[in-house]
Amino acid sequence: MKGVFKLKQHETTIRKEVIAGLTSFFSIVYILAVNAKILEDAGIPLEAGIIATVLSSFIGCLLVAFIANVPLIIVPGMGINALFTFTIVGSLGLDYREALGAVVLSGILFVIVAFTNLRNIITSAIPDSLKESISVGIGLFIAFIGLQKSGIVAGSPTNFVSLGELSSPVVLASIINLIIALFLFLKKVPGNFLITIILGTIVSYFFGLVPMNGMDTSFISFDSYKDVFLSSHFGKWSFLPFWSAVFSLVLVLVFENIGLVHSQVNGMLQAPEKNEKSLKAISISTIVCGLLGTSPAVSTVETAAGITTGGRTGLTSVVTGSLLLVSLFFMPFIKLVPDAAITPILIIIGGLMMKNVVNIDFTDFTEAFPAFLVIIMIPLTYSIVDGIAFGFIAYPLVKVFSNKSKQITVSSVIISLLFFTNFLLHAIS
Repeated sequence: MKGVFKLKQHETTIRKEVIAGLTSFFSIVYILAVNAKILEDAGIPLEAGIIATVLSSFIGCLLVAFIANVPLIIVPGMGINALFTFTIVGSLGLDYREALGAVVLSGILFVIVAFTNLRNIITSAIPDSLKESISVGIGLFIAFIGLQKSGIVAGSPTNFVSLGELSSPVVLASIINLIIALFLFLKKVPGNFLITIILGTIVSYFFGLVPMNGMDTSFISFDSYKDVFLSSHFGKWSFLPFWSAVFSLVLVLVFENIGLVHSQVNGMLQAPEKNEKSLKAISISTIVCGLLGTSPAVSTVETAAGITTGGRTGLTSVVTGSLLLVSLFFMPFIKLVPDAAITPILIIIGGLMMKNVVNIDFTDFTEAFPAFLVIIMIPLTYSIVDGIAFGFIAYPLVKVFSNKSKQITVSSVIISLLFFTNFLLHAIS
């Protein structure tokens, strides 16, 4: 291990890397239950979703460890799993197999971007205000999903949405669990989201939301996973919604990962020479995710937990990935986790993603208004693709109307026209 990961060169030890890997594991293990629950809404069986999440996380961590030798955590990302389930499957009309096909294809395109200079061309072509607004809009969307699943926000025939029934057991349990989650998070308790899920499940049990009767305590069953593994389907490659899905996935994958890798590898690790290799490893893991049956993986913000504990090399990622693989033995308990224990995490993560709003220049209306459209339309249309489309279409228009057409890039115009064509075809079909 010392030779493979060059521990001496990185001024670290096996002990430090193992401790960092353990820390990273406890900070991210909650994703197994959360991601599987979101995939379940797309039609992927819960057990199959857990297995797919575990396997893709394990392989993703190994890829980034041996290709880039950095302590990143690579797991299916929050936000992009909502894009997969609620937009690609829910709004665009693809089933989960076709959506997985879109993930594989977006992974191939992401690989092309990561292995060429396209990554620099794309990032420089898209205005910063729109990049930041996508994260904020997805954050609001995730929080809205959490509020909806908890019953705190409910559908209304007159107002579309309204306050839910506060006396409902689901709502009461969700509110209590949200208070617990906030306390643990603000107190910076290690593994706060994992503890939230455990305590939240116990609280939900007392509200009658965790049926213990007939609990399956048998070892891992791969029966349901057989239908998900390598099930990606490309039958709708000639349909516009399929390419809308692919384009949106690539857009989010490129911006989110470039931003996260830059802050973690360049900023926290101060190893800019590993930036490109990290992005290449993550792009390959996207293809793996589509083949294994889950939404794409990203470098998560929880990576910071391992780095601050002393993680400096890929050995940290190997430890984290291996522990996630071992988590399969806890499958019976993961399957017991109710929505009321998951929703507080969705709400808090949504709140965390709002911080990007400070990076938007609201003093310039030509930057602020398109960003505002992205932020507000993603949750209101219940579609990340449609929300992004409104902002990208509006951007060149407001620039032209304000005599600032020189600030428009050819790439942004092409993207705007693609989104506009998508809307037009939907309108006439």
